[in-house]
Amino acid sequence: MMGRVRTRRILIRVAVVFGVGIAGLGNPIAPTAAAPDSARLIVCLGDSLTEGYQVLPEQAYPALLEARLHELGHDVRVVNAGISGSTSASGVSRLGWQLRADPDIVILSLGGNDGLRGLALTQTRENLSRAITLAQSKGAVVILAGMKIPPNYGLDYTREFEQIFPAVAAEHEVPLIPFLLEGVAARPDLNIGDGIHPNPAGYVRVVDNVLPVVLTVLGEIGSSAQPDRSSP
Repeated sequence: MMGRVRTRRILIRVAVVFGVGIAGLGNPIAPTAAAPDSARLIVCLGDSLTEGYQVLPEQAYPALLEARLHELGHDVRVVNAGISGSTSASGVSRLGWQLRADPDIVILSLGGNDGLRGLALTQTRENLSRAITLAQSKGAVVILAGMKIPPNYGLDYTREFEQIFPAVAAEHEVPLIPFLLEGVAARPDLNIGDGIHPNPAGYVRVVDNVLPVVLTVLGEIGSSAQPDRSSP
């Protein structure tokens, strides 16, 4: 029995690292399947803030975003491609997997863990830029989500970290969500006990931050037009 449990845990770790599901083990990180021809496909690539740490999948912002868009009459499918603990360094490799499904929009929300760990800011900026360039080369529209961090590493580092996101968005001419957790961060009533991750009510507020930008992009690409997913 213990041997089977150990094997199961090893397989789950492999699934998380490579972003694949394993039959019989549930679907911790499901590979993105192609959306129906009539639907626009939105991939939310991020860390625990995207995945929905300690909340149900349907309570995380990607699921809530899809529900809100459906209520507004948009034919979309939103995929939660968040993995807890991810840094910006994982962006290109994980995005390469998700781009196989030919998404119309990629919401890129990585970098928060870089800042919390005090990683080199130049590397974070380069990682985000490479991910955006890759997505754009495949025809996806990228929305970059900005992040802020507490001043654990000094005010200069904190300020320079926050400036990465508008700078990268301007460089690549992509829409920016100024701060994914605007109105949620530092509010005990909208976060779980760790004070970092949103609770279900907090994720409703996160969608309020994301939705206007997504609606603008959908309007620009024509959400009513049927995307061409005929190519392999």
